[in-house]
Amino acid sequence: MVPAFNEGPALAAVLADLVRLPYRVVVVDDGSADDTAAQAGRFDVCLLRHIWNLGQGAALATGISYALGLPATRYVVTFDADGQHSAADISQMITALETGGLDVVLGTRFGRDGSARGIPFVRRLTLRLGTAFTRLTTGLCLTDTHNGMRAFTAAAAGQMMITQNRMAHASEILSRIAELGLRYRELPVTISYDGYSAAKGQRSIDAVTILWDIATSRMR
Repeated sequence: MVPAFNEGPALAAVLADLVRLPYRVVVVDDGSADDTAAQAGRFDVCLLRHIWNLGQGAALATGISYALGLPATRYVVTFDADGQHSAADISQMITALETGGLDVVLGTRFGRDGSARGIPFVRRLTLRLGTAFTRLTTGLCLTDTHNGMRAFTAAAAGQMMITQNRMAHASEILSRIAELGLRYRELPVTISYDGYSAAKGQRSIDAVTILWDIATSRMR
């Protein structure tokens, strides 16, 4: 499942990698004003569209709802549209669900064997702080709390009930895992930052927003 907002410049390369894999690919165009939908239309994927931009959390909620309506769905994997994730990491996450008796697998760029290539210093620091805060408030033993690469069994995905439309959805998912006592594990993944992702989504103000959303979500 690929939530996308104004990701026209990167989406084609992302989907070119994903459609080679033996999985159904669902793209949720979250009210983009660019050619995101047109780029998705070049590939054999299912394209869902929001009329206006609601936020990544809302896009994930739409995608999960659609996926769980398909009788064949066994697992749901979330995958960012900006080119940071590696499609090669998906199979190990699904295998872990199939063989490890797990409900959720969470990607980590900071755990052992994880990789964060080219990550800006401010972003790394903020994510570290966010991880410490989440571990304190949820009790989950995690090394990376805002990694968009996750895998769920269909049953676990159906229990997520994402209500935070924007950045706080990542923290909300972890809270649900803790509250429900779901069986989880982190697996190392590779995250690659480039000029596009740094310019689009890795600004210092975004890092501050992440921390704010984490804190305010805990107060609700």
